[in-house]
Amino acid sequence: MGRSRRTIPEELLLLALDPATGTTAQPQSLDLGLAGAQLVELALAGRIAPDGDRIAVVHPRPTGDPTLDTALELLRRRGSPVRAVHWIGGPRLGLRQTYLTHLERCGMVHAVAGQMCGVLPTTRYQATDTTISREIRARLDSAIRTGVPPDPRTAALAALAHAVGLGKHLYPGNEGRSSRSRLRDLIRHDPMGGLVAHAVMDVQNGVAAQPRRAPAAAGPQGNGGSGRRAAAVRAPAEAATAHHGGVMARAGAS
Repeated sequence: MGRSRRTIPEELLLLALDPATGTTAQPQSLDLGLAGAQLVELALAGRIAPDGDRIAVVHPRPTGDPTLDTALELLRRRGSPVRAVHWIGGPRLGLRQTYLTHLERCGMVHAVAGQMCGVLPTTRYQATDTTISREIRARLDSAIRTGVPPDPRTAALAALAHAVGLGKHLYPGNEGRSSRSRLRDLIRHDPMGGLVAHAVMDVQNGVAAQPRRAPAAAGPQGNGGSGRRAAAVRAPAEAATAHHGGVMARAGAS
């Protein structure tokens, strides 16, 4: 995998980063979204593939991205396909900080030291060049505005943005309601993104323990697993976790 292309976890984090305050929107659900975004990126790289509601390693060769390769190796060590909801709901200590540090190293953000309550040291991350964030946002805006099916990467990013609750951050208020609805609907354009987004929402809603039952009849996309997943993900998720802000404390995020 060439490093000239930004990965979906990186893009998701840049979308969540407030350029004015240096805080991340939806910090708790964002951690789940980053774990899910890694799965989508590995699938796009041909390293893993969906197997029902599970994830199977089909090609263990490293991608060249250290963070993705760590996830790939952990999946490989499982020895058998793992349910996406169990993978995403597992401990991911330091994943957000890992990506923030990576973005800083690449020059896309810079760290700003501060204090919380005048005592606790904190670190905020502000975009060095907002052009990249605007380009990512423009792709979503274009897909929402035109209704043209987006490319798989944009569709997956939209699915994850919806799943972690970034819709209210990107398209706030009553005036953004229709855009939030169309953001949700973009999920149907990427089966893998839909599977992962649904798993993220399941973890947030505390329903990860039970296997998902197949519906009695297939949706309009046919009787395959991708149709079932895409139909399920269309359920509104705006009641998902609504944690805002999230100043990143360097020590606390390790």
